Amino acid sequence: MRSLCVEPFQNLSVVDTGARRAFTHCSPWKTNHKHEAVLSFPLSSPIRKSLCICLSSSANLPVMMEEKKQTFDANEAALLVEELNESFRTGKTKSYEWRVSQLKGIEKMVVEREKDICEALYKDLSKPEYEAFISEIAMVKSSCEEALKELKQWMKPEKAKTSMATYPSSAEIVSEPLGAVLVISTWNYPFSLSVKPVIGAITAGNAVVLKPSEIAPATSSLLSKLFEEYLDRSAVRVVEGGVLETTALLDQKWDKIFYTGSPRVGRIVMTAAAKHLTPVVLELGGKCPAVIDSDVDLQVTVRRIIAGKWQLNNGQACISVDYIITTKEFAPKLIDALRKGIEEFFGTDPMESKDISCIVSSNHFSRLESLMDDYKVFNKIVVGGQRNQKKLWV
Repeated sequence: MRSLCVEPFQNLSVVDTGARRAFTHCSPWKTNHKHEAVLSFPLSSPIRKSLCICLSSSANLPVMMEEKKQTFDANEAALLVEELNESFRTGKTKSYEWRVSQLKGIEKMVVEREKDICEALYKDLSKPEYEAFISEIAMVKSSCEEALKELKQWMKPEKAKTSMATYPSSAEIVSEPLGAVLVISTWNYPFSLSVKPVIGAITAGNAVVLKPSEIAPATSSLLSKLFEEYLDRSAVRVVEGGVLETTALLDQKWDKIFYTGSPRVGRIVMTAAAKHLTPVVLELGGKCPAVIDSDVDLQVTVRRIIAGKWQLNNGQACISVDYIITTKEFAPKLIDALRKGIEEFFGTDPMESKDISCIVSSNHFSRLESLMDDYKVFNKIVVGGQRNQKKLWV
């Protein structure tokens, strides 16, 4: 959708074409003159880390130096941002041709490396191939197709009304990219929720850095490799890592930050962005109840709940049903229908099903286990509750 993927990464400027010479800085697409207003913000002091290295022999030195070399710190982050800004200042990311070439690169990447993507998603979340295609690959393909189809129209200036004070001028609204943007993605849909915001940023004409989730390491590593292979490295980059790398990136001055994840980390992202007055899009999780009346088509209702809750990433989704509100009289009938529906979807022993994803990590598994073992919950489980810590299945 345009409003979700493209508009967060662009400015909308009203350009008075009747007074072009006075306001050419508002419309770089309409003039060869370059008028830029540059605001200088001091970079935050780099995070200083003390590294204690104990060498038992000189043979360890190359390994230690290699590990130190691979560290991504605030200095490297600053250099990366400067490279992207320089690339953006050349104007190449603004061109229709560049945007199309990058979108086609993503489209080609998804088609040619579909098997690799499915394998990475299985390593991280045990996602069945069909689920991986529907919830991750197909959604990225769809976003690419829409962007390629609508790009010319989105880039086209829109006519705007003028007042009598500026008669006989005319005006138009011009969509312009913001600059260098940062996308921090999440782990539950580690491919689609990484690539789709990047598609939006590229479509709007920005240089972009993607920071995939370290909790889905196989997909993160694959994204880094694929972006190097299929996209323009001078304007589209991937930075892998965890808290230290994310902190180094957030320490920089970006033109936009797009974060998907938890409210707790969202506050950290917002705080870091506020230091530079950087605009932020936060796509955070919430609670999703289902309100079920007693006169619904029970079979259809149950199938939809099961498909949205367990069939998609085993409930690890911000739009999955968290709880159900219904009448006390209807609840037993609904629970019985859910029990039968789960058996229909996953068999009499769901732990042997190949259609259920695993829990993403041992930490999340332990968190869910503690919730199920709570004395207020344990005796109230009516369906399921089986678990396998080794396979991270619930």
